[in-house]
Parts: sequence; C-alpha cells; structure tokens
Amino acid sequence: MDLFEIAGLPLHPLIVHAVVVLVPLTALALVLGALLPSIRKRLGIVTPIAALVVLLLVPLTMLAGEALAQQVGPVPAVLHHADLGRMLWPWTAAMFLVAVAQWCWFRFGAPRRGARAVIAVLAVITGAGSTIMVVLIGEAGARAVWGG
Repeated sequence: MDLFEIAGLPLHPLIVHAVVVLVPLTALALVLGALLPSIRKRLGIVTPIAALVVLLLVPLTMLAGEALAQQVGPVPAVLHHADLGRMLWPWTAAMFLVAVAQWCWFRFGAPRRGARAVIAVLAVITGAGSTIMVVLIGEAGARAVWGG
C-alpha cells in the first residue's frame, strides 16, 4: 500500500478538502478575533490550534499532491497547480504566527491600541492571503482535473 493512498485512492484529493475548509475558517476566526474582543475571548486557544492544524495539513497535502503528480506525469496544468500549491505554506505559517502572537499578547500581555492595530492588520493580511491562495490553487486544480 502506498503511503499517499487510502483504499487505493490518492490521498491528495481526500485531504485537500480539509485544507479548503479549514484555511478560510481559521482566517475568519483570526480576523474576527483581532477585531472583536468578545469573539477573541470565546475562541481563546481554538484559533492558534486551528492554525497549527492547517500548518501541518498543508505540507501533508503538498506531499500527497506531489505523489499524485508523479503518477499523472508532467501535465502543464498540474505543474501550474503544484507551483501555486507551494505558495500556500508561507501564508499559513504567517497566519499561524499571527494567531499565536495574538493569543499570547491578549492572554499574557497588556494590549495597547498600537499593538491591537498591528495584530489586526497582520491578521487581515495573512488571513486574506491564505484564503486567496486556496482559491487560486483550487481553481488551478479544478482546471487540471476537469480541463478548460
């Protein structure tokens, strides 16, 4: 049995759905937590944990995708999808760092207006960047599979 297969099916299309759902949800939680203190208090450690799960899922998804790409061969659309896919990890790493910094700052620090603004801006940038990358990667993947 191949490491990147489950019951004979390639792992990539199975776990990519987790990334497609969790990245935007985590980004939303991060941004809302940065902008609305009541939501940040309710979410607590959930946002950094979700960001960690995303951070771990992205490289696993990439490895599974590379294994699938080797089976498919050097198709230009697949190569484009893979190139875009490699750009997601830095965005999710940044989102994770902002989530941890946000949680630590508001949990242990004395939040000041300037720090709140910086965290909010970083949350919006990393959340939006991660979500946009997921959309671009997904669109390229759909074109690679379905053509067009």
